[in-house]
Amino acid sequence: MEIDQEKIDEAVIALLYLTLHDNNRAWKSFDWGVLNRLHEKGLISDPVNKTKSILFTDIGLKKSEELFKQLFTKN
Repeated sequence: MEIDQEKIDEAVIALLYLTLHDNNRAWKSFDWGVLNRLHEKGLISDPVNKTKSILFTDIGLKKSEELFKQLFTKN
């Protein structure tokens, strides 16, 4: 089975929205490989640090909210 990492990244950035707190922080409880890719795309802060959360960039926060609504809300 071939996995589409772009779809995984979209799902994770959307799910990070579930743990949104303090305006632009989310708990980093996802696979490190995915979090690193999201950082490389400029959507979140560098996940490699001592804090238990990441910071969304402005673009990342907007994309997270959009994908969350697209993937998880009822029509």
